[in-house]
Amino acid sequence: MNGSSECFYDPIQPELLYLHSVTTYKLETIYHRHNAYEIYLFLRGNVHFYVENRCYHVQPGDLLVMSPEEMHRAFILDESEYERITINLKKTYLFQLSTPSTNLSSCFDHRPIGTGNIVHLDDYNLKQMLQCTNELEGLLASDAYGTDIKINAAVAQLLVMINVWFHNNSFVPNDIMPELVRETMDYIETHLNQDITLRKLAEVFYMNSTYISRQFKKHTGLTIRSYILGRRIERAKFHLSEGMSITDACFQSGFSDYANFIRSFTKMVGISPGRYIKQRRDAMEALPK
Repeated sequence: MNGSSECFYDPIQPELLYLHSVTTYKLETIYHRHNAYEIYLFLRGNVHFYVENRCYHVQPGDLLVMSPEEMHRAFILDESEYERITINLKKTYLFQLSTPSTNLSSCFDHRPIGTGNIVHLDDYNLKQMLQCTNELEGLLASDAYGTDIKINAAVAQLLVMINVWFHNNSFVPNDIMPELVRETMDYIETHLNQDITLRKLAEVFYMNSTYISRQFKKHTGLTIRSYILGRRIERAKFHLSEGMSITDACFQSGFSDYANFIRSFTKMVGISPGRYIKQRRDAMEALPK
């Protein structure tokens, strides 16, 4: 994904996706989200990592978790080697691994969106994490008998560790998101069902609209118009998931034109609102009772 393609939704196909990557060139991604949870372990490089309206200059051993609802991006500042491990896990997969007394999605879900996303692992915990990820990496490359069960066990063990770390987390990261960008995001979020224009933002913040637009694009990879559209689609998805009709979800999410809503939703989510409702209903019915 690159900064020239404004694609907010990056779907994950398998239930478990593991990537251990090293990049040796400047890489800029735009704000995006997945249909899966994400675990991100930063190992080395010079990187700003954005989650919702916060930004962190990540350090080796920083561990971040993101839910499917959370927009995030990595901004690589130079050409030094950038090494990270990312693990994406579908909600249904975590549900299957969890038990009534051990909810493995707790570290992703039981916190306000855009907060509590990061812990810093000391040398001992980082070593533990890497031992688990190395084991998982080896298992994923094997087709030996019983490997699928071993993979599930390794993922469950890793998630138990991560949940304990986040439950006991006292780390306070340094948020370096520019105040203007954060306030612009907050304003958009609280005025989604209204008409939001660059002229209005300039009036609210007493700044030149071009300056606001450029700063927003620099730190998000998105134009303000595209960002607003993405947030409105997410709001619509929430309303539809809560049982609201397609028409009501359209207008409650800030769209003034129904046909444009259907077209935009289908393009960004990959399916129509009606199909989205059916998929959600089928997924709920498939969960163990």
